Amino acid sequence: MVGSPPPPDRVVRFEDGSYFGFPAMRWSVANFRQLMPTVAVARAGAPAPLPRALRDDIDGISFLPIGAAQPITWAESLLATYTDGIAVLHRGRIVYERYFGVLEPDGLHGAMSITKSFVGTLAAVLVAEGQLDPARPVADYVPELAASGFGDATVRQVMDMTTGIRFREDYADPNAEIWAHARAGNPLPKPAGYVGPRTYYEFLQTVGKAGEHGDGFAYKTANTDALGWILARVTGRSVAQLLAERIWSRLGAEHDAYFSVDSVGTPFAGGGLNTSLRDLARFGEMLRNGGLWNGTQVVPAAVVEDIRRGGDRAAFARAGYELLEGWSYRNMWWVTHDDHGAFAARGVHGQVLYIDPVAELVIARFASHPIAANAATDPISLPAYRALADHLLADPR
Repeated sequence: MVGSPPPPDRVVRFEDGSYFGFPAMRWSVANFRQLMPTVAVARAGAPAPLPRALRDDIDGISFLPIGAAQPITWAESLLATYTDGIAVLHRGRIVYERYFGVLEPDGLHGAMSITKSFVGTLAAVLVAEGQLDPARPVADYVPELAASGFGDATVRQVMDMTTGIRFREDYADPNAEIWAHARAGNPLPKPAGYVGPRTYYEFLQTVGKAGEHGDGFAYKTANTDALGWILARVTGRSVAQLLAERIWSRLGAEHDAYFSVDSVGTPFAGGGLNTSLRDLARFGEMLRNGGLWNGTQVVPAAVVEDIRRGGDRAAFARAGYELLEGWSYRNMWWVTHDDHGAFAARGVHGQVLYIDPVAELVIARFASHPIAANAATDPISLPAYRALADHLLADPR
């Protein structure tokens, strides 16, 4: 996409899907608003400073990836996971910051399913404030979903993804429901003969039921879009407006964030948020501090405590994540239950916001790994995060 105009073989388009092929994706994830309609998540006031105390001893940290025979270094791990940008905060100070590819410090990058954790946090805030009852069925808040698979699920089951809806999150299967969901949310005119849903809300009404709600955890993006609809109905504000008013405008963010939207302007609650790297780190640092940021309680401490306690570990185990043994899922956050109490927001292609309370550590990473599933990066990333945490504990400076 360099040139006036770029050469034909270097043009990336949304309409033909070329924007998400590799290596074009490395450009696209840092330039989504040039390809599709978006809505801003407005910041407010002067940016809150992030003190810097850069260290020169992190790149050389060595660790053994899961299943590997030889250790690698932290610096090598960034290349192996196709990292576009990474910021490390220790005790609220930036100790490490790197950018690769086309991402710049002032650039915004697709957060993918990290978006879900923002939406889950907003829902948990409304629960804490008494505006949202997690025990009530979804249909009480959104009657349009009464006949769908969501209708008799509770809000809590949606928030923790223990619904029994029929929705396969298999990016490798072109017939999986995730692709029907993507087609519905595509803002471009539909092809001749298309008879399916044309918006996220229309799609959600077509989702059926495949099992009993509450039987087990199953990661399904449609849950977050349903939750976004619930939040919009309860507050009268879109997810983008609600995030701006309740969190983003109170973080001292450096940049407006933005959501991609469907053909009627509905924000993609399941994965449409784009932020700058340091602003993502600010959000993580606020949560590490129990919801407190710059002297303001942005998120109730009880919400952070609820996230950190985690969800039903037995329900999570039934999902069969071999690399995430002992974890759980709560309020759309991944909770490790390790001895550091680490928890994370995670997105496809390598996005992560990792918070380690014991090590007083926040890691914000954007990436463009050619494989969508986190299983492609976890064998390197998970031991890398722990090695960094142990290093900082041993040498806090």
